[in-house]
Amino acid sequence: MPSSHLLLEEPIRMVSILEPSKPSFFSAMTKIVGTLGPKSRSVETISGCLKAGMSVARFDFSWHDPEYHQETLENLKAAIKSTKKLCAVMLDTVGAEMQVVNKSERAISLEANGLVVLTPDQGQEASSEILPINFDGLAKAVKKGDTIFIGQYLFTGSETTSVWLEVSEVKGQDVVCIIKNTATLAGSLFTLHASQIHIDLPTLTEKDKEVISTWGVKNKIDFLSLSYTRHAKDVRQAREFLSKLGDLSQTQIFAKIENVEGLTHFDEILQEADGIILSRGNLGIDLPPEKVFLFQKSALYKCNMAGKPAVLTRVVDSMTDNLRPTRAEATDVANAVLDGSDAILLGAETLRGLYPIETISTVGRICSEAEKVFNQDLYFKRTVKYVGEPMTHLESIASSAVRAAIKVKASIIICFTSSGRAARYFL
Repeated sequence: MPSSHLLLEEPIRMVSILEPSKPSFFSAMTKIVGTLGPKSRSVETISGCLKAGMSVARFDFSWHDPEYHQETLENLKAAIKSTKKLCAVMLDTVGAEMQVVNKSERAISLEANGLVVLTPDQGQEASSEILPINFDGLAKAVKKGDTIFIGQYLFTGSETTSVWLEVSEVKGQDVVCIIKNTATLAGSLFTLHASQIHIDLPTLTEKDKEVISTWGVKNKIDFLSLSYTRHAKDVRQAREFLSKLGDLSQTQIFAKIENVEGLTHFDEILQEADGIILSRGNLGIDLPPEKVFLFQKSALYKCNMAGKPAVLTRVVDSMTDNLRPTRAEATDVANAVLDGSDAILLGAETLRGLYPIETISTVGRICSEAEKVFNQDLYFKRTVKYVGEPMTHLESIASSAVRAAIKVKASIIICFTSSGRAARYFL
């Protein structure tokens, strides 16, 4: 697999690094997906997000009801009309997601080295000693020594709103765990992730189907983010379901890879899906830290060569509470672009973050700077070599247009299309 530094235009003049960034008429080619929520659902804020560079609005149905999301979508439509900025709609399913249910919504304090019981009995009240979950098969799936993560949004394991657990023993349907770090869980729902363990839950749940067939059809969603995609059949089943809904037969399915099971079947999933979302938060739990960069580079390269859009998540976590990203995060965004990422997905940063507009603007500027030193010529030659011959008519037209654009250093390629199929060949 080629190393990413080969896709840099060389040499990069040091003086150009010191020059201030100049505003461009064109936004970054790398798209930005923003998750709309409590801190980003007003018309004013959404308008700011659109002007800052958001081109896809993500609606995460793992929390809140369709009515809440409909209100947000109506605000998005108003913002699109006032700003005259186009924005696609992405519905993110719940999928095989396990959750801790905290009906009282009281904060739960967990102390390191203590014990806590995970139980499927949702009649129990969540406390420091017992946590009710929405899945009755956990006891059958885990064994002593397995790792379980619980958190509301962020999955780094270092913040005080997330907790790592180690399975101590299984008692009937209950799982007794040792608490590995002190944390306080606040809110009504917390995601539960069992590391490298197969969970016997459907990828497209009945709740997901109901939301898609009602909210999704009503709003003619552009993209379906298929959470916890583990096999190619997951994508095929979702596509079959969409095909029966008429208005959604053209909706693009993006397979969300969130665990080792999905990585194991990545190649076959890539063949079936319209695009890939690499959920680095959950994958960062399943994989050792030293392996994360490897799966990212490998997956992005495969997506690029297959001509399928690749979306990367979890790049500027610190901007959830801060106005500027860390140096490591800024570099991470740029490297994602140089590795071949087509889009950056912002989750908690815009959903509940204090600076949604600034976050989108900052990520967009970093992407734009990275694109300036991206070696389009080398990337084009590598892709054409991979595709081989004979090409289809559309591939031939697209490759000829791109070759000509590179030769004359064109700023933009305009493609007239009715279905969008031809235009996608230029991405």
